[in-house]
Amino acid sequence: MSRSTRAAGRRSAPRATRSRHRTHRARTASKAIGLTLLSALVPGSGLMMGGRKKLGAFVLTISIGLLVLGAYVGLTRRDSILSFAVSPRQLLIATAAVVGLGICWIWVVVASHKLLRPVSMTYTGRLAGSLFVGLLCFGIAVPTTVAAQTVMAQRDLVGSVFQSEGDSKSATRPKVDKKDPWAKTPRLNLLLLGADDGVGREGTRTDTVIVASIDTKTGDTSLISLSRNWMRMPFPADSPLHEVYPDGFWDPDLGNVEQPEFYLDAMYENVPKLHPGILGETDNEGADVLKLAVGEALGLDIDYYMQVNLAGFRQIIDAVGGITVNVNYKVPIGGDYGAGPGSNSHKKPSGYIEPGPDQKLDGYHALWFARGRYGLSDPSRQERQRCTIHALVNSVNPATLVTKYQQIASAGKQLLRTDIPQEILPAFIELGLKVKNANVSNVDLDKSKNFPTGKNPDYEAMQALVQKAISPKAKPTASAPSATTTKKPTSGATTRKPSSKPTVTPGAAENLNDACAYHPTGSGN
Repeated sequence: MSRSTRAAGRRSAPRATRSRHRTHRARTASKAIGLTLLSALVPGSGLMMGGRKKLGAFVLTISIGLLVLGAYVGLTRRDSILSFAVSPRQLLIATAAVVGLGICWIWVVVASHKLLRPVSMTYTGRLAGSLFVGLLCFGIAVPTTVAAQTVMAQRDLVGSVFQSEGDSKSATRPKVDKKDPWAKTPRLNLLLLGADDGVGREGTRTDTVIVASIDTKTGDTSLISLSRNWMRMPFPADSPLHEVYPDGFWDPDLGNVEQPEFYLDAMYENVPKLHPGILGETDNEGADVLKLAVGEALGLDIDYYMQVNLAGFRQIIDAVGGITVNVNYKVPIGGDYGAGPGSNSHKKPSGYIEPGPDQKLDGYHALWFARGRYGLSDPSRQERQRCTIHALVNSVNPATLVTKYQQIASAGKQLLRTDIPQEILPAFIELGLKVKNANVSNVDLDKSKNFPTGKNPDYEAMQALVQKAISPKAKPTASAPSATTTKKPTSGATTRKPSSKPTVTPGAAENLNDACAYHPTGSGN
């Protein structure tokens, strides 16, 4: 064979390859667009139809494999997902993976269209194909970006709020088995603090002090509210604070009178000021002080605390789209008595939240529903706080989490402070899922008998009530039926027949569905 003949053969080979690829091209621009859409929905199919069978089969296999793996993990490995979702390092890897998959998906769509479009196209057909591919790429890029931002928001939230045990200090945090934190903990006692450090106030007050005692097997939860004006809060006998205050936190030299600077809501600020470092190394001495005192007062071992900043609370209510509550009496917006720690000059409320069933409250009004106390009693305020927590738990659903997670995470960074370590977050999330579907009740500490005033509460009597309420029941009894709703069309509006509030035996556990039902027979006093 002559040199010229061999050269001619080499030059003709590429033409044969291009000819084979052309046989797979769509004959019309509209058909190419349809096949490109199919390639976006089933990655790899377009490459196979365009003649790149091996590459297309590889991409299709990877796509199906990822879908099967995702379904398997989602259905059978929830523990792994929870561990993954609270690990900052793994979340960073997940962000890179999401971005990488999005880029690969866009490349597959573009490459498929190039293989499928006709060799000869009019200007209009080429423009239509380019615009369609651009829209497909945009449709892939937007959810990919949102997914990556959501994963990074989760990483930022976990890293900002929950520190690892080695990177944080606590004088009261228990040592637990990281693999099974509740193995030796039949009940988890969590201290919920509402911190008030608003404009015009000096320091920080904990106006809201609630203990959530959670059965780690069932998720059944008892909420126990403490009054802000309790004095003589006790400390455990083995605590250095017990040596300083053997008869509880108060000043005997002032006599048996109300001592606002020795109230429960002043302890977070005042004890660390009076005795800095007395408990040892800690990132939040005020919270550790309250964990010890509240635990001793109620006869419980407080495991962890969660401190809520009220400004962040308002933001998170708005982020979830508001909460729905029953308002049984007028609740003041603002107002100040002009007395007690952190108070301003006396002023009346600027308005009221009017009574009514199933009221949807935004963050501003939800905050005042929980905080309002001008002209109302502390027990009524505590009940509204418990109902606010109950409504918030019930309002969070998967759709809200998916669509508004970035706002929720951003608010959560400002909302929360805690000593719960990163290492046990998966177990906490599992327990939280149980709580959402379990029975949540309120424990009545019998104010009329055990603390008619805040000067000298009967802590021993309250301890007995708490133990009775949280002790396992041999035959659990069903709670009283909740208030029923009767809807009648009247001028386009719906009304609910009010019901009287069920009578609760002191120390009994009252179901929050009953406690928070619509029964406008009380005055809040």
